[in-house]
Amino acid sequence: MSRPGPGFRIDLQYRLSREADPSPPLSHPLVSLLRAVRDGGSIQGASRILGVSYRYAWGALRRAEKELDCELLRWVQGEGSVLTARGHAMVHAEDLALSRLAPQIEALRSELARAFDAALGPQTPTLTMFASHDVALPALRELAQTQGLQLDLRFLGSVDSLRALAAGRCLVAGFHAPLDAPAGSGYARQLKPLLQPGLHKLIGFALRTQGLIVPAHNPRNLGSVADLATAPGLRFVSRQPGSGTRLLIDALLEQAGLDPQALGGSDQQEDSHLAVAAAVACGVADAGIGIESAARAFGLDFVPLARERYAFVCLKPSLEDPAVRALRHVLDSAAWRNRLAALPGYAEDGGGQVLRLTQALPWWNEVVGAPRRRLVGAG
Repeated sequence: MSRPGPGFRIDLQYRLSREADPSPPLSHPLVSLLRAVRDGGSIQGASRILGVSYRYAWGALRRAEKELDCELLRWVQGEGSVLTARGHAMVHAEDLALSRLAPQIEALRSELARAFDAALGPQTPTLTMFASHDVALPALRELAQTQGLQLDLRFLGSVDSLRALAAGRCLVAGFHAPLDAPAGSGYARQLKPLLQPGLHKLIGFALRTQGLIVPAHNPRNLGSVADLATAPGLRFVSRQPGSGTRLLIDALLEQAGLDPQALGGSDQQEDSHLAVAAAVACGVADAGIGIESAARAFGLDFVPLARERYAFVCLKPSLEDPAVRALRHVLDSAAWRNRLAALPGYAEDGGGQVLRLTQALPWWNEVVGAPRRRLVGAG
């Protein structure tokens, strides 16, 4: 390869293992080394992070520079070797691409695990779940597998997940809603028709915090949704329509009297919390709204805005299904409580207990089709 630029060929591989792999999925060794140089502050720091020799790290970086025909490191007096703009760009490119693909990667991992378990392992209960993207769900899938339950996990928005449940495409759906939904917001209009007391049952999963995801040290000094409209030239990354977080964004903006179209760059959308955080970390956007855990994963600052309940829902007869009973057992385990406690912004919510629909959802008693107040900036 003689010149950097388009035309890279990407080869994808996967491994089979009985143990959870903490390393980032599909991360390239060169990008992992560049990321370690960035985080460690030097080649020597990268060597300590990765557990390799200085000579190995230095040689790998020099070979990469020769192959790519570009400079990835530069020497700074008093600091040692630091990444060049192109070195940072490579790290950002992988972070953004893998974050955008995180839901699809997890779905692929789930499908491969289910296929190999069916072919090689003892028959275990399989639970098909369509759910809004959440960073705790892959951890739940891994823990469930160790306890004899295979989660066939598919990521969709909250609305589409509930529609999949209604269409019989899954046994359990996952969605989320704020504990204090603003009056007149879209939650009642979009989610209430898909849920019926007596027919649907909620299973407690987690409480989590959503808020503004901003660069480290919050350079724009953003402290509320209202600040998004007043910060000059601010680039805001939103979420896709139909997602629970998009409903939250619209509700918070409406509560503040703001028109979503008035936000700079609001046409930029991502499909997951990690992708929003990656866009901010890579400098593609100045702010977004997402969960605290995603912000912390990229070393970003986080401004809390809303506490919300993430719950699973199934039809009442499905509570007696062996796979659903196994899921509730996993959620009630000490192992799961420990894993959830390790995630920033999360707290336990019932540990697999069945929650009353009308009490768990604060917007349930709101009349569907309640008129909205006129938005500032709306035509």
